[in-house]
Amino acid sequence: MTTDHIVQDPFLQSVLESSTQARQRCMELIDLAERSAITSSEDLPEDTKLDLSRQQRVLNTELASLRDASRESIFEVRMTKQSTSEARQEVDRLHLQLQNLYYEERHLRGEISACESYDHQYQQLPLIPTSEFLGVQPEHSADDERSLMFARINHELVERETLEQQRQALLRTRQGLIADNKKRKDDLASLDKDLETFIDAARPIQKTLEKQY
Repeated sequence: MTTDHIVQDPFLQSVLESSTQARQRCMELIDLAERSAITSSEDLPEDTKLDLSRQQRVLNTELASLRDASRESIFEVRMTKQSTSEARQEVDRLHLQLQNLYYEERHLRGEISACESYDHQYQQLPLIPTSEFLGVQPEHSADDERSLMFARINHELVERETLEQQRQALLRTRQGLIADNKKRKDDLASLDKDLETFIDAARPIQKTLEKQY
């Protein structure tokens, strides 16, 4: 894989291109110097001297430009590292927040499951069947499950209060009958006592009448 495929940033690509050009310029100068090495500098043709001088100036310019680009690329790398570090910290923060939300969701699901499976006391109430209740109070046929349960419980409460009132009334009637029976029993006992007293008082009279004259 070439550097062109690795480096995608336009600025860094331009730096690589300048580096390639400077390297190519160096190779050309080296080649020219090697070809001119067999001849002393005094014997070099004037055009060769001018070419060497021109290429050295171009190379120095390219190297200066490359140094500037290198410094700028280093600065860009530092900025990129800083932004990458900040982005990584943000990703870590979001990941931690996501984990916390996951744990909270799992906790809430557990709480919901516990509430749904909880054996509520109202579920043990001996309520009348829903069909029978709706037959008595059809206005609740469109209610949702929660509202319908409240209505059934309230209906059961009213029915039980009515039955309790009836029970209390029957209890009072029973207490009254018991009191009446006790009074009658006491009256009969008193009557028996009076009758025995009367019989005892009449015995002398009876004995007198039984005498034969």
